Amino acid sequence: MGYLDQEKTDALNNLKKERGIGNLGSEKNPFDYYAREYGTMPKDTKRAPFQWVSEVSYKNVHRIVARGYDTTELMEEGYGVIEVLFVDYQARIPTIEEEKMLNYVMIMMLEDGLSAPAAISRIVAKSKTFLTQACGASIMAFGHAYGAYSSFGNRLETYIKRAEQENFTLGKAAELLVRENGIDEALGVSSLMLNDPAAKRMIARAEKLEVAGVNIKFMKEVVKAAQAVSSDPVDIDMLGATGAVMQDLGFTPEATWAILAITRSFGAGAHYIEEVERGELSKLGQQLSPKTDYDGPPDRSVPPLKDREKHAQSAVCKTPDEWKQRFEKMKGVMGSGFSIVEEIKDPSKKSGIKKVGKL
Repeated sequence: MGYLDQEKTDALNNLKKERGIGNLGSEKNPFDYYAREYGTMPKDTKRAPFQWVSEVSYKNVHRIVARGYDTTELMEEGYGVIEVLFVDYQARIPTIEEEKMLNYVMIMMLEDGLSAPAAISRIVAKSKTFLTQACGASIMAFGHAYGAYSSFGNRLETYIKRAEQENFTLGKAAELLVRENGIDEALGVSSLMLNDPAAKRMIARAEKLEVAGVNIKFMKEVVKAAQAVSSDPVDIDMLGATGAVMQDLGFTPEATWAILAITRSFGAGAHYIEEVERGELSKLGQQLSPKTDYDGPPDRSVPPLKDREKHAQSAVCKTPDEWKQRFEKMKGVMGSGFSIVEEIKDPSKKSGIKKVGKL
């Protein structure tokens, strides 16, 4: 029953019962609160205890072991970060060709140009914060459109599996994918790389190293299907090339998202440091936004409260036509949300994950 004996337990409960604590003595309670035990209780074997069981790694005073490999021994043998990524996410040591390919991908993704995540890192840096916070903000910029590795990859897997199960060609599966989803931000085909050979070079590199598989093969069919229906020139972009290559290397869409988001944080960190070293900190209220950068309603006087009814406007619409007119008018009020196309489906499902917990 615990470390308090029955006599002490009863005395403590009676004391609380006499004093009365809120509604604890209510007859509506499903149990008698003042008859409860105190102290360390015996383990309830019928309920799962709190614990984290992991097959990723364990650590003691002697070693850190990842998927069965002593990480110190991995380093001493000459293995690097690339190989350990395969160990962590796939529980295996990669071939030399796979190591070279992932190294190629990660260097491309480390790209430290002034992209949205890099810019966010610099903005956060101006508020005198920590580098880790700036990199964290940068990684959070990886959404379902920008860096959409998860939504891209899960959809790719779905249609490849569909082709296998329904016994039709990858070309047919690609046509279905494009017809059913359109040329959206997660397709991996767009007009972004028409004049930039980086995406095609990545595919060529995978083929040269002989690590290209069904995902790259299918991606080529998706490009053909998209080009057949697009009114504008389109081709494979970095999302399509990178996502297909990573999955042919054996990484899941979620692992791809994690690895490449963190890879980008290296570049974001460099931008943070430069912003701190070259720029000036921005104190609260220091930065101004001049009227020349404002295009909202002109300055107007605030009406006295006694004249409120003369100026107030109700949002209540009594007919469908009134509602439609107001809705169209409000689309011109930027920042109101009326111009946003609402998601019909749960936006959390845009990642392609169909359920919570085990994938």
